[in-house]
Amino acid sequence: MTFVNSSVATRLDGIEVAAVIKQQLRERVAALGAQSITPGLGLLLVGDNPASKSYVLGKERDCKEVGVNSIKIELPESSTFEEIAAAVQELNERNDVTAYIVQLPLPDGIDENKIIELIDPAKDADGLHPTNLGRLVLGVDPQTAVPAPLPCTPLGILKMLEHYNIPLSGKRVAVVGRGITVGRPLSLLLSRRGVDATVIQLHSRSQNIAEEIRNADVVVAAIGSPHFIQPDWIKPGASVLDVGVTRVGTTESGKAKLAGDVAPEVAAVVGALSPNPGGVGPMTRVMLVSNVVEIAERIEKQ
Repeated sequence: MTFVNSSVATRLDGIEVAAVIKQQLRERVAALGAQSITPGLGLLLVGDNPASKSYVLGKERDCKEVGVNSIKIELPESSTFEEIAAAVQELNERNDVTAYIVQLPLPDGIDENKIIELIDPAKDADGLHPTNLGRLVLGVDPQTAVPAPLPCTPLGILKMLEHYNIPLSGKRVAVVGRGITVGRPLSLLLSRRGVDATVIQLHSRSQNIAEEIRNADVVVAAIGSPHFIQPDWIKPGASVLDVGVTRVGTTESGKAKLAGDVAPEVAAVVGALSPNPGGVGPMTRVMLVSNVVEIAERIEKQ
């Protein structure tokens, strides 16, 4: 079946939007510097996962671009739970660390949830500590005195849609995937007062997935299944954000070959589409830095 889109789809360019946000962050960091405050992002990296190492390097570059310090602690793959917990405690106590992340995944046998629970919620740059997720459920305003950073990928998705003036209030949004880093918190964020989307969360046990997606004005694919979303599932003119990434082989040069959750043919149907890579990924990283700056600003006001 051939699909014809009467207009050219809008490219939801995460690199472009992130550049705009970085300029704003530079100005905010400069204002903090005038008060002798330099935000610092802590990065705890355990093991030799190539994807994790690459992601941490990207975060270090983002920090450098806007004037935020990056403080990296690296531990070997053989690290015990106790050794990782000690590094987390060090980051909790360091005055030069405004906020930090524990880069996931952790090595096999390490309980990631228990490690995350050891993070000081006030220093949780990822917004994934149970306390901060609970504040998201309660609808606590992150601008209040309660430090409640929002999860980076969901926040990045929201900022991208805002940048391109894609309306959400009253619109039907299909979130495909229920993971703790994207699907679940995104559903909560989109349904908050002030955003006011009507959200349906779909997953591997959902019935009539294609029909549910076909009724959506916005589709966010975060399931980690290559080319899962098909063009005949999409309402013509809908906005689609491709979040999931799966390794599907290697290139001739030996680099990982990656695929998103959205089939390439979807581009002929949509009104707006985020590329993968270059879409949501850069937004996730810049929102991490934004969370650190925001936490530093709250500390300065206290």
